Amino acid sequence: MFISTTTIRVRYGETDQMGYLYYGNYGLYYEVGRAEAIRELGFSYRELEEQGVIMPVAELNVKYLRPAYYDDLITVKTILKEMPKGSKIQFHSELYNEKNELLNVGVTTLVFIDVKTKQKAGLPEDLGKILAPFFG
Repeated sequence: MFISTTTIRVRYGETDQMGYLYYGNYGLYYEVGRAEAIRELGFSYRELEEQGVIMPVAELNVKYLRPAYYDDLITVKTILKEMPKGSKIQFHSELYNEKNELLNVGVTTLVFIDVKTKQKAGLPEDLGKILAPFFG
């Protein structure tokens, strides 16, 4: 298993009239967590794209438990619970406030796509080598 954490402060423009983090912005927080997790592994989305692989989102599941508010410092925990299989990779996200209360959980499924053919591709070899030690 691989776990990465990053923090994001809720900005005023991301909130709704009630001062809550707008529900549609949680996916953006997941994206920040994914990008930082991949970067923490010594890789980047840019490198994947340069290798001819893109990763569109195929599925997003979200569960809202508590609201995040304007100016809260949110910890985004991004978890890879299993080695990617075939053309899919799943990122589990957990968002916590400064009191370490769980606010939100989600699962984002992305698909590896070959840029040239626009067809599903397998796990890029370089990324697989980096992930392998976390899954014994």
